[in-house]
Amino acid sequence: MSAGSTAVANDRAMAAKTIPGPILLLGAPGSGKGTQAKALVKLWEIPQISTGDLLRANVAQETPLGKIAKETMRRGELVSDALVEEMVAVRLQQPDTANGYILDGFPRTLGQAAWLDTRLAGQPGSIPVIAVNIQVDYNQLLRRIVGRRNCPVCQRIYNVYLQPPQRSGYCDVEGTRLVQRADDTEKAFEERMRAYGALTAPVIEHYREMGRFAEVDGDRPVEVIAAGIVAAVERLRAGGQ
Repeated sequence: MSAGSTAVANDRAMAAKTIPGPILLLGAPGSGKGTQAKALVKLWEIPQISTGDLLRANVAQETPLGKIAKETMRRGELVSDALVEEMVAVRLQQPDTANGYILDGFPRTLGQAAWLDTRLAGQPGSIPVIAVNIQVDYNQLLRRIVGRRNCPVCQRIYNVYLQPPQRSGYCDVEGTRLVQRADDTEKAFEERMRAYGALTAPVIEHYREMGRFAEVDGDRPVEVIAAGIVAAVERLRAGGQ
């Protein structure tokens, strides 16, 4: 059995005996957080709760909270933490969150983390949030982002450093010239990393100080990273956190 197959078998076995509870999955741009979130949702059969998705859904469905958010955005203002928290609170009341959920984009500030901790502590039978960070070297992240190219026809994604096309600059399938997204430049990446670090550093320290934080190596095969996340969750939950 290959290392990847062994990792998949192991994380399935560990997942089967773990109630994941609420998990804040962290990762810098290019860390593969989105890929891992989808894998964990499938593995544990729990939802992924994204504040971006919640905001769009509330606006589209014209809920009372969505109407407030729409008017706020129409004025060119940022949606307040309080409004986002209300949306999250409503979402957490749904039955599919009973065994846990993957948090994406929330809590993203220390204030939001404190609000969530307080809310969960007041719910009978609830277990606290644990945070898992997918750690990848800065230079590797830079190569992943700056090297990314995609086909405008079939949307196939390449990387000039890590997964180049057979013919430089052209899609293997369509033969179309590949394009680079405007925000995949080094300057844009540096700005995103500064913003990410400023927002997440206090949140990471918050959960680290409470003994509810783990880090996994994100510069490994996808299956091995997933197994590392499952093992981290198992370890943190077994510790009574």
